Amino acid sequence: MTAVGKAAVAAVLTASLLVVGGIGLFRTPDPEQELREAGGTTTASTFLQPAVSAGSLEDSIASLQERLRANPQDWRGFATLGLAYVTQARVTADPSYYPKAEGVLLEALRINDRDNVDAVLGLGALALARHDFEAALEHGRRAEALNPYSADAYGVIGDALLELGQFDKAMEAFQTMVDTRPGLASYARVSYARELTGDVDGAVSAMRLAFAAAGTLADGAWAASQLGELAWGSGDVRQAAAWYGRGLDLAPGYVPNLAGLAKVAWARGDTQLAIERYAGAIERYPAAEYVIALGDLYATTGREDLAEQQYDVVEATRAIAEANGVNVDLEIALFDADHGAAEGALSSAEAEWGRRQSVHVADAYAWALYANDRYDEAARISKRALELGTRNAAFLFHAGMIELARGRDEAARSLLRRVIATNPDFSILYATTAERALAELEAER
Repeated sequence: MTAVGKAAVAAVLTASLLVVGGIGLFRTPDPEQELREAGGTTTASTFLQPAVSAGSLEDSIASLQERLRANPQDWRGFATLGLAYVTQARVTADPSYYPKAEGVLLEALRINDRDNVDAVLGLGALALARHDFEAALEHGRRAEALNPYSADAYGVIGDALLELGQFDKAMEAFQTMVDTRPGLASYARVSYARELTGDVDGAVSAMRLAFAAAGTLADGAWAASQLGELAWGSGDVRQAAAWYGRGLDLAPGYVPNLAGLAKVAWARGDTQLAIERYAGAIERYPAAEYVIALGDLYATTGREDLAEQQYDVVEATRAIAEANGVNVDLEIALFDADHGAAEGALSSAEAEWGRRQSVHVADAYAWALYANDRYDEAARISKRALELGTRNAAFLFHAGMIELARGRDEAARSLLRRVIATNPDFSILYATTAERALAELEAER
């Protein structure tokens, strides 16, 4: 899952979580103790989580539409329909649902703008999905003003602040959310916060709590996929495969776990199986990250025509996203930098850096500068990507290659060693590049 996907997860819940108590954001939790103290279970599914059934959503949407035709002043119904559209967009990877969501959420507020916290939270969820984090922050704060006890409001606020690069303020919002209502959504944010600061063990502990708190098979499949991603990011292919497989056992149609097993197949040297699994994932859920991965597999195995077909799909996806109000500059900056469009990469990265200065944007901006041979500037921005201590092999690889280009061999050697120690299978395109560059540096000593 992408960084934005992680940050936006569980922004709005369909029902209150039936748990009490709280945990400290940076205190390592004891899962068994926390679950005993919680004394309950959850009944919630997340709106920004594509683990639900598209068919069940279609039925819910049709029912809501019929209800609203009979009662066009039902502001709660409009708010619920707007959230359902946001969910459907993510379930189907079809951003054309976002304008529909916006329309009905605004209609809900037109009917009642005094205490309609659900519609305001819906607009926050929509803004997060569109990567409009300034707007998400505004909606989150408005929801907080309407209901200071809304855990979901603090989730939207924290997600937005995190993506805007305001890490400490984001942590305060997440802590308030955790204290207000611990559960799947809260634990997931704790996990991501710890991952960003390099505390991978703490991230795993918190995500295990999220997995235990899952109230549906779909929620469990999502949490399993996140545990798989944490294992993958740490270079533990066996554990990653186990979690992805467990997620598929819970919800066979949940695509991120199938895509995770595609990565596992590639890491184990079975490229054909990896291609088949990515193709199957894309057939069900054509997310750009999976299309790019499939294209990269074709490119690295000499099937350039097939690779270009996938890259053309990425460009088409970009156009569709932008037409429906989704900002994809961060993702496109990395894609262009990796695929020979250096000027376009820098243009997208500069635009996104002007909006927000998170560690992920810093990494993309540094890599785009590197692609344009602006190595000293790249090194300065790359330090921003690493300032939280995030143990991300791609970040480290980018920093290492930048230092290598600057002629700083010792710094490059140190960074590339960390890449291999963290996750030698971090990239279909660059895993071999990292190994070769480090081998050459080691040979020169």
